[in-house]
Amino acid sequence: MLLGVDVGGTFTDAVLAVDGRLVTAKAPTTPHDQSEGVMAAVAAALERAGRPAADVRAFAHGMTVATNALLEGRGARTALLATEGFTDLVELGRQARPELYRLCAARPAPLTPPQRRIPVPERAGPDGILRPLDEAGIAAVLDRLAAVEPEAVAVVLLHSYAFPEHERALGAAIADRLPGVHVSLSHDVVGTLREYERAATTEVDAALSPLLAAYLRALAGRAAGAGLPRPRIMQSSGGLASLEEAAAHAALTVLSGPAGGAAAAALVARQTGIGDLLCFDMGGTSCDVCVVDGGAVRETAAREVGGRPLALPTVDIHTVGAGGGSIAWRDPGGALRVGPRSAGADPGPACYGRGGTEPTVTDANLLLGRLDPDGELAGGVRLDRDAAERAVAGLAARLGLDPVACAEGIVRVANAEMVRALRVMTVERGVDPRGYALLAFGGAGGLHATAIADELGIGRIVVPRASGVLSALGLAVADRRTDTRRSVMLAGDALTDAAIARAVEAIAGGPPAPGVERRVALDLRYAGQSFELTVPWAGDVREAFHALHEERYGYRDPEAEVELVTIQVSEVEPGPALAPAAAGGARGPARRRAVTIDGRAVEADVWVGELAPGARLAGPAVWQGPEATLLVAPGWSGAVDEAGTVILGRD
Repeated sequence: MLLGVDVGGTFTDAVLAVDGRLVTAKAPTTPHDQSEGVMAAVAAALERAGRPAADVRAFAHGMTVATNALLEGRGARTALLATEGFTDLVELGRQARPELYRLCAARPAPLTPPQRRIPVPERAGPDGILRPLDEAGIAAVLDRLAAVEPEAVAVVLLHSYAFPEHERALGAAIADRLPGVHVSLSHDVVGTLREYERAATTEVDAALSPLLAAYLRALAGRAAGAGLPRPRIMQSSGGLASLEEAAAHAALTVLSGPAGGAAAAALVARQTGIGDLLCFDMGGTSCDVCVVDGGAVRETAAREVGGRPLALPTVDIHTVGAGGGSIAWRDPGGALRVGPRSAGADPGPACYGRGGTEPTVTDANLLLGRLDPDGELAGGVRLDRDAAERAVAGLAARLGLDPVACAEGIVRVANAEMVRALRVMTVERGVDPRGYALLAFGGAGGLHATAIADELGIGRIVVPRASGVLSALGLAVADRRTDTRRSVMLAGDALTDAAIARAVEAIAGGPPAPGVERRVALDLRYAGQSFELTVPWAGDVREAFHALHEERYGYRDPEAEVELVTIQVSEVEPGPALAPAAAGGARGPARRRAVTIDGRAVEADVWVGELAPGARLAGPAVWQGPEATLLVAPGWSGAVDEAGTVILGRD
């Protein structure tokens, strides 16, 4: 059996792949210790499967421990060692303001305060060491370091991506003098130029690693006690790493949770044969958006999370605070707003009956008849329509609306947030969303799919059978992957395939192991430009760069010199093959129910449980699946394929 467990803001999802069938379970997320919710979801899945934990062959895990800690500014007591004169790199940052017209808007404070930033008497340039670091200098640095009593240390020296000797010497000395203190060396964590991004990423890695390591040790202990294998951890790049690697470098896992959804999106693309997908994963707390081109999820070499740069390969995901638990509110100008604040797992939406009183998107969907007032959500949550109506009615009174109109407004505002996120990933990058199918998943994704597709002019919607736990399924089948990035700076006559091959060999340290696929990506730019575009190493790299530059920016310059700045080498061991077939299910609706759509109540067919291959749905209809609900609006219809995936099109 293959096991995948994804921790969300509201629910923790578990998926077991057992002999070609999927067994799923949900449990409330436990923010105080996520491992409790993980083991509860696993226990529920094993009970449903009727199999012992000893039968689990592989355990993959995606979590939000590092993400939450970064967004909340929590972490270990961290010190920063930097080249003399450059200790304030992270605080100075770049000249770009976080918000163009708000001069008072500030960046997040550095994770190391000034008193824990220690200068190192050394200096390297791009061509070699300019000021050697001697034993006396190391001893003086360590004396100052010991005095601030750190729990973690980030070592960031100029040009260490090319000349790491001084960082290695400091790392060894710290391990000897301060055993038990976590050390992050920037050439290990990042390995590329641009000192600000490298310093900020290394600081994040150092601050979060002790916290993540403690969580992973607790999880590994619970898993071993239950008879489960040691978990592998999803990285931000979309591949699995060993527990030890993740614990040593927490920065690799900041987007661990959303990356599982991206891996699942690639699986759906393979299964359905639909290679171009716009994916939105709407859970209880947020909505994650990504793009699949030709069956491959887009990646990026760097991004910001919570205002902090991470110079590491990540799945290209955009997140907005629009989930089922997002709270609706009236702003000072009298407008209806939704999110980013969420009811979370505790107390959750008002309709969960756990003490929540503020109106959420889930409450609005229940009031509109899109959720079953007499049923229960996955995870055993029974819905209280009266509580939802009270919560929405309170906001409606403040807005001067009736409750049903207010509920529709809440849904429309949430949809607008998700449409905006999808436009960021498409229209703002010169991509026409109408050429893609919309892949909707997450517990709430199917409820909003047709409205979002209508807004973007998309004509096809894909909703997998396991849409409510698709991120957990993606974890179970994800590749094992290791990424290494190094700046090489090749240009002109020096930029040849032979030179690239030598650099790749040096970065990788030899040929790939049997069964491991090596993927090489190149960051290229025109001479004089400040930023690069990434192309795969295949064929004529200059022509590939010219073509991508023209696609992205509308022009190419064949006469300009092309520079290769950075090489990324990814060693990928493909994940297990999984092609579960749908095992029977409903061939027709079970009943009808009044659902409010576009201001009027309509009688909708209600389908319940698994759907049989070949079954046809026509709007208005509601499919109440095992872990998620799909609303098929009037004007949409479709069928169920052999894997149980619902594929809708406009009538």
